[in-house]
Amino acid sequence: MARNTVYIIGAGASFEADLPVGNSLKDEIARILKMEFEHGSFKDGNYELYQTLRRHTNNNNAEVNEYLQACRHIRNNMPLAISIDNFIDSERGNEKLALCGKIGIVDSILKAEKRSKLYFDQYRGSRTINFSALESTWYLPFFRTLTENCRAEDLAKRFSSITLVIFNYDRCIEHFLYNALMTYYRLSEAEAAEIIANLTFIHPYSTVGSLQWQDRASSTVMEYGGEIQTHQLIEYAQRIRTFTEGAPSDSMGILKSNMKYAERIVFLGFAFHRLNMELLSLTDVDRYENPAAIDCYATAFETSKSDQESISSSISHLFEGELKINIENMTCSKLFSDYSRSLGYA
Repeated sequence: MARNTVYIIGAGASFEADLPVGNSLKDEIARILKMEFEHGSFKDGNYELYQTLRRHTNNNNAEVNEYLQACRHIRNNMPLAISIDNFIDSERGNEKLALCGKIGIVDSILKAEKRSKLYFDQYRGSRTINFSALESTWYLPFFRTLTENCRAEDLAKRFSSITLVIFNYDRCIEHFLYNALMTYYRLSEAEAAEIIANLTFIHPYSTVGSLQWQDRASSTVMEYGGEIQTHQLIEYAQRIRTFTEGAPSDSMGILKSNMKYAERIVFLGFAFHRLNMELLSLTDVDRYENPAAIDCYATAFETSKSDQESISSSISHLFEGELKINIENMTCSKLFSDYSRSLGYA
């Protein structure tokens, strides 16, 4: 019988597919929000965003200037910030600054998806992902783990025991699994989507848009790596949340229920930021009383022994009961390689 497994996934996991993290992401957001003026006239930067902000404010010059000041403030302080989310959190309640930051997030993530190893251009004859390009990533061993000894008709049962809590705004995992299932099992689009629906996906802070096969009726449907028009950015930016705003209560109920009955937890590319760990916890004072012993595996790439001990303490604080924690200074790909049997389902 498949073990109830919760994967908790952070930006380091998407990095293996060439999405930006850390300074690279902050630099890209700063570039997107660049709008410079000279003698009251636009001089350099993102002119389309400037026009979008003018339309958003009905050409209210005073309000436009507030948005421009927010963009400038974000750009100037990206080198000092841990992340764009942390910077927005430092001015919680500043809605204009939050919206400008989210515009930078959405635009940069969609551009990054298009540059990633997972992207293919279906309009130029490409039929699916170049899976050979993913050999050095965790995506292929993850797929092999999920599907080992499984026929297509067996996948629904196995997938029903799996929860993926994805703290990223991108859609890398959904996009990969959908295309991998179609290729490997020779499934139709509808069949692959039906099987994936048995997995529980939780994006606490939402995503840059729904993939077409997920929700065609959504007003913010966006294909993986899709081109977004600048005038659409505000609508899509309003879809996402930062950890200042927290996650919607309906998804949190599912998350906490699945955490409570987890038998195995796998942290992949997760940074263990305090606010995100609080989101995973039951309450400030109570801990999950897990009925079964839990095996926990976590990547802590390029971290010290001291930090690994701190991470272990943070994980332990989530649960009562028996908890076996394995924290490794390695990439997500290496974790699947070194713990292939422990992470398997067969």
